[in-house]
Order: sequence, then C-alpha cells, then structure tokens
Amino acid sequence: MKKHLFAVALACGLGLGIQGLAMAGFAEGASAYNAGRYEQALRDIVPLARAGNADAQHLLGLMYYMGRGVKRDYKAALEWHRKAAQQGKADAQYVVGAMYYTGNTVPQDQLLAVQWFRRAAEQGHADAQYALGLLYRFHVAGMPHDVVIACMLWNLAAAGGNNNASAQRTALARLMSQEQIDEAQALSRNWKPGTPLPTASRSGAGAGN
Repeated sequence: MKKHLFAVALACGLGLGIQGLAMAGFAEGASAYNAGRYEQALRDIVPLARAGNADAQHLLGLMYYMGRGVKRDYKAALEWHRKAAQQGKADAQYVVGAMYYTGNTVPQDQLLAVQWFRRAAEQGHADAQYALGLLYRFHVAGMPHDVVIACMLWNLAAAGGNNNASAQRTALARLMSQEQIDEAQALSRNWKPGTPLPTASRSGAGAGN
C-alpha cells in the first residue's frame, strides 16, 4: 500500500508544470509541446535552456524524461531538471526529488530526495507537500513519524490543488486526537510560502500508527 501511494504521488507530479511554463514567457515552445509538436518545441526551448532559462530547462528535462521529441534519456532529464532546480524552479525541484527517491536509472538517494522535496514544498508546491507528507506519515526516507506534520502538509497540498491530499488527510484524521488536529490546522494557517516548514510537532510524533 505504501509503495503504491508513493508511485502514484511521484508519477503524477512528473507531468505537471507546463501551464506555468506557458505563462512564464516562452509561450511558443510550451504551446508546441502541449499540442504535441515536440520537434518545434525542441527548437524553441533548447537555445533558452542553454542560455540558462530555468523554465526552458525544466521543460527540456521533461522531454528527455518522457522521450518526447528526443530519445528518452534519464541522465539528461536529471541534468536539465537539476539546472532549473538550482535556480529555484519548484516544479524542477520536485522532479529531481522524485528521481532521486525512486532511483529510476539514476543513483537512489532518499535523503537527497527529501531535501529537494522540502525546497519545492517550501515554495508552495502542492505535489511536493503531498510527497513530503507521505514520508512523515509512513516514517520512511529517514523522516520521523509525525502525523501532525503529515496532516499539515496535506492541508497545504489540498489547498494547492493536489487531488490525493484530501483523502489521505481524512483517513489520517480518524487516527488523530482533537489536540493533534487542532495543532495541524494551526500550523497550516500560520505557514507562509517562502518560509521554512516545521520539521516536528508538539503532539504528533510517533502517534497514529
């Protein structure tokens, strides 16, 4: 069950971010990609990616990951996504985290995955918040077991549009005390994008197994 949840969470997020790309200033390449004209998209975005445009780097990374317009190449996908991630592109940070977590033809490093998930989540990236919540809920990848932090993250992810977060939050709430639920709600209300996420709660550590 846990393995299935992670597969859904990570695989779904890899296809996201293209709408944001179209709004970011290179509509021609993004529009061509969305229309399935991958050769045109490649011509439009490669020069931008090589010039250091983070959105273009992220889109090029997706094309290599999916094998769209280019031969599928996970190493190249990771390279381009990491370039964008290092510039603060939250979508790319999430993908880098997902690739390191799954070890999909790249070296698996779950601790590094957590770092990238957190960087994206702290920018308000809903899929990264959801994935990070799973790590807290199921006490994996070196994360402490903390149902309050998991619930807080799923509150944020649900508000940000992640379709799986609401159901996970509802199921988890059945195992939580009112004190824990109240703490999770307070943490959610008080957190602002661009600020650090809490790493531990007062009442949720080790509870709700």
